[in-house]
Amino acid sequence: MTFQPVVPAGGIVGWRFLQRTYEAQFQAFSASAANERDTEYFLENIQNVKTAEDLVSDRRLLQVALGAFGLEDDLTNRYFLLKLLSDGTTSDDALANRLADRRYRAFSEAFGLGPGEIRKTDLLEDMETVSENSLSARFESSVGKVEESMRIALYTQRALKDLAEQPGSETKKWYDLMSLPPLRSMMETSLGLPSSFGQLDIDNQLSVFRDKLESLTGSPNLSQYSNSEAMAELTDTYLARNQIAQLQSSNSPAQTALILLGAGN
Repeated sequence: MTFQPVVPAGGIVGWRFLQRTYEAQFQAFSASAANERDTEYFLENIQNVKTAEDLVSDRRLLQVALGAFGLEDDLTNRYFLLKLLSDGTTSDDALANRLADRRYRAFSEAFGLGPGEIRKTDLLEDMETVSENSLSARFESSVGKVEESMRIALYTQRALKDLAEQPGSETKKWYDLMSLPPLRSMMETSLGLPSSFGQLDIDNQLSVFRDKLESLTGSPNLSQYSNSEAMAELTDTYLARNQIAQLQSSNSPAQTALILLGAGN
C-alpha cells in the first residue's frame, strides 16, 4: 500500500500539523516495503558503479540518485544524464557548469564519475547520505502531491539552511539560491515578487531580492537563515502569502477578506 501523507489544511495551520507529525509520518514513509527495498538495493549496488554508463544503465540506482537532488523527473533523459555525469564538474565547459539549475552540478559532483575526479560511489558514508537525502526528497514529493506549498516549505528547511551555512560571499549565496527553483519560488512568494520578476536582468534580480529581504527582515543576507527562528519566520511568511494568493485566484476580493477575517477569529 502506498503511503499517503496527512496534510489536513494548507497555510500555517497545515504546516504546524505537519511539523508536529513529521517524524512519525517520515518514519512510516521510510519503512514502507518499496522504500526499504530501494534503500537496500542502492547501498548494496552503488559501490559497483565505476562509470557514468554504469549508473545511468541501472534504473533503480538512478532513481534513488536523482531523487536525492529533486531531479527524479529526469529519469528517462538517459543521454542527458550520461553527459552530465561523464563531464563531471572540474571543467568550466562541463555540462553541469553550464546549466542554470545548480542541482545538476550537485548531482554530478556527488558521484565523482567525471575526468580527474575521485570516484565516490564506493564511499559508504557519502552514499548513505545520498540515500537519506533521496528518502527525504521523495517524502517531500509525496507531501507535494497533497499540498505543493508544504513540499517547498519542507525543502526550504534543509536546503536554505545548508545554503546559509556554506562558505563564500553573500552574493554567491544569492546566485546559488536563484539557481535552485524551489528556493527561488519560495523567496519570490515570501517577498511578494510578481511572476514576471524572472524576466529582469540577473544582476537587477539580485538587487531587488536583497532590497526586499532587507525591508522584510532588516538584513539582505542569506546567512541569517542559519538561525532557526529566522527560518521559521520566513516559512510562515511564505505560507501565509501563498495561501492569500490562492484565495485571491479563486475568490473575489470581498470573499477573500471575509475568509481571512474568519481565520483570525
